[in-house]
Amino acid sequence: MRQETLYQIHALYRDDFRISSFQFGEGDKSLCVVGSMRGNEYQQIYVCSRLIQKLKVLEEKGRLIPGKQVEVVPCVNPYSMNAKKRFWTIDNTDINRMFPGYDLGETTQRIAGGVFEKIKDYEYGIQFASFYMPGNFVPQVRMMKTGREDVELAKKFGLPYVVLHNPRPFDTTTLNYNWQLWNTHAFSLYTTSTGAIDKSSAEEAVRAILNFMSKQGIIDYQGYEGYISRVVESKDMLNVRTECAGFFMGESKAGQRVQKGEIMARIIAPYTGEVKQEIKAPEDGIVAFVHNETLAYQYTAVIKLITDVEVI
Repeated sequence: MRQETLYQIHALYRDDFRISSFQFGEGDKSLCVVGSMRGNEYQQIYVCSRLIQKLKVLEEKGRLIPGKQVEVVPCVNPYSMNAKKRFWTIDNTDINRMFPGYDLGETTQRIAGGVFEKIKDYEYGIQFASFYMPGNFVPQVRMMKTGREDVELAKKFGLPYVVLHNPRPFDTTTLNYNWQLWNTHAFSLYTTSTGAIDKSSAEEAVRAILNFMSKQGIIDYQGYEGYISRVVESKDMLNVRTECAGFFMGESKAGQRVQKGEIMARIIAPYTGEVKQEIKAPEDGIVAFVHNETLAYQYTAVIKLITDVEVI
């Protein structure tokens, strides 16, 4: 294992901004894994740390296939992580909306450009992403539909769902989208949590990556087959919205099967404690996403359902 500084900005009044990377093996650029880009993505860093530990052991045992290089970048935004800010601390911009970057632009554009220049030539790219809304996900592989997506490759992770997403204009400046444009097979992996560490889903994600690497001839590893992944279009997920604002009391968890009419959450009046809304399942389905913050606003999508499934 080699630890290197992938990108660095010299600072006048504090320690330099450094992005660290951990490399395994030598040869063709086979796989790059990127973790946190935002300051609240603790789970994403944790999963990368667990993957680094596994790869270190495999390398010591000679189980990396010769001629293959693997790189793991646990955190692209340590400044925001240290300051407990989701976005860049100075101007509140999002690094994952700045790709492929610009070396003469604003700070986050320069960071994105510096990172992308180093990782754009990998055959496979995996990003541990987080959603723009706070909540928990059922473990899934997500790909943007650029015309270069490969569903059969995504199934090799063995996660429960492969989600295809039609990119919106602001998605075109993400790492996943630009990786695909530069001919990298790119995948975004979602574990259950973001701001809190979930060991169980983290280990599932690590096993999924090792399984994928084994099937693609990058490591010598006897993995598990995992799930037979179901392919879902993100636009087909059913949004369940609040009718009013208040405290959010969830009754269902990501991955749970629910039946039509089943209570999935309640909205509680903060001052009086009365139940303002019982949020019921409009259809049979599986909870793909559920809001996980204390407050919920009116007309907010707090639950996403995968429908068209048999719930017994």
